Amino acid sequence: MRLGARTAHILGGGDDGWAIYYRTREMVEAGERVLNLTIGEPDIRTDPAILRAMHESALAGNTGYTFGAGKRALREAVAARAEARTGVPTSWREVVITPGGQAALFAVHMVLLSEGDTGLYCDPYYATYPGTIRATGAAALAVPTRPEDDFAPTEAAIAAAARAAAGRARTLLINTPNNPAGTVYSRATLAGIGRAAAAHDLWIVSDEVYETQVWEGTHVSPRALPGLAPRTVVVGSMSKGHAMTGSRLGWVIGPQEVVEAVTTLATSTTYGVVPFIQDGALFALRQGAAFEAAVAAPFRRRRDLALALLAGSEAVRPVPPQGAMYLMLDIRATGLSGTAFAEALLARERIAVMPGESFGAAAAGHVRVAMTIADDAFAEAIRRLERFAADLARGGSADPRPRAAVSRPDG
Repeated sequence: MRLGARTAHILGGGDDGWAIYYRTREMVEAGERVLNLTIGEPDIRTDPAILRAMHESALAGNTGYTFGAGKRALREAVAARAEARTGVPTSWREVVITPGGQAALFAVHMVLLSEGDTGLYCDPYYATYPGTIRATGAAALAVPTRPEDDFAPTEAAIAAAARAAAGRARTLLINTPNNPAGTVYSRATLAGIGRAAAAHDLWIVSDEVYETQVWEGTHVSPRALPGLAPRTVVVGSMSKGHAMTGSRLGWVIGPQEVVEAVTTLATSTTYGVVPFIQDGALFALRQGAAFEAAVAAPFRRRRDLALALLAGSEAVRPVPPQGAMYLMLDIRATGLSGTAFAEALLARERIAVMPGESFGAAAAGHVRVAMTIADDAFAEAIRRLERFAADLARGGSADPRPRAAVSRPDG
């Protein structure tokens, strides 16, 4: 007996990039104190009022199948929100509800790609991107970006990747605000993306799950640029903007033919989203922009805190954090790779960060910090990370033995 080749193809001969996170979780479960900055899980929980709305809906009997594209009321609310934020007229028929943003990414690529096609994505990337593309049977090809450009993709780089795919490129997956880099794509960057997509007949798959977390500039959806709506598919989610990660509620917005295809796929996969979760999401969306801003506020505060603590550091240089709940830190002055630095930091200081290499070759020599623990613990972690890096930059040792005082909070 043997397994099919699909899952091996998903990994592409590598791993899933989450080794540090898995090790951190084991250490925490064993009772060790670890300052965990690895994962984009908001430290605030889902608002009790949202949970009450779910509870009341469930008690009212909304516990059955939701076969199809989702409840019309929720689809209408998502469409209205998208239209208000982008200015693009949006019908509820252009929205399909999915069990989370990741399921939306999977479904979109399943309906846009065929075996033998190529899906493009920008490096650095969220760790699931290449595997999601390869899960369709297609090839995944990275579009390189540079730290000097704040990891924003250029028109030339996209065009070069499309040419390298020898006519097989069909999709381009982008993410703004960006995980892991924190970059918010400018209108000029998006215009270049649009020109490259039009020139090479690419669908633009725009992951906008961090759209409510913008610290500098303005979030612009490519769907709002002239001529791009017919070739743009947007993925959204309640996870980050409403602290509802475990509720698994996302959506796809796009041309009606895409929505209908994603709905058809759901019949063979998810069979819809839990109805009382949909009702909770509808309640949450109706709380408006002020609610979303309150959820985002701790990440803005911690971003400012980290920038103040790292000001003047020669060993740790932040990539300008314009949005999302992460900091990308350049630690090349230490002489270590991002992987080696993250492993040494965990072993020596019991501080867990993600290696830049987990998100692609472009982020080598960097680490990603999730701003998802309480302010005082976050400040402690940033101070100790900077001191550790500065010691390495001066020629200090990355000896993996933990510091004797690691269990005591840093003053």
